[in-house]
Amino acid sequence: MGASDSIRKMGFLLHFFVASAVIVSSREQLSSRECENLGFTGLALCSDCNTFAEYVKDQELVSDCLKCCTEDSDDSMSKITYSGAVLEVCMRKLVFYPEIVGFIEDEKDKFPSVKIQYAYNSPPKLIMLDDEGQQKETLRIDNWKREHILQFLREKVKLASASS
Repeated sequence: MGASDSIRKMGFLLHFFVASAVIVSSREQLSSRECENLGFTGLALCSDCNTFAEYVKDQELVSDCLKCCTEDSDDSMSKITYSGAVLEVCMRKLVFYPEIVGFIEDEKDKFPSVKIQYAYNSPPKLIMLDDEGQQKETLRIDNWKREHILQFLREKVKLASASS
């Protein structure tokens, strides 16, 4: 009788895990609102998540990123660049983001097409701009290290012409 109960319990557990896997796989993609709340609206391509994983060693964040991305249809798409960016942050909250302060004070001048914009109560984010200066994508950067911001901007923002 004990062995029969164990087999029944194992069968139940197996059924539970299969059902859980189906639920997880059916919820692989998150809604755009959920992705935005997680801070991944700007990482539209899955190759960007893979790049993100190289710099941010947090498996849960990478997993969330992969739930919010779209498969790359062409390798060249992962090389999407922008004409500029706006780093938006609340000036009063800057004290909580020493990495972003360090970027603004020491590194910002390396990126003439990146502007700083102070907005009341705004979490730190990069707003990526197209050739017409229109907002294309937004990324929350609350927990990014200075070197991650630098690397991302080097890869995603076109170099400004020296004529300015």
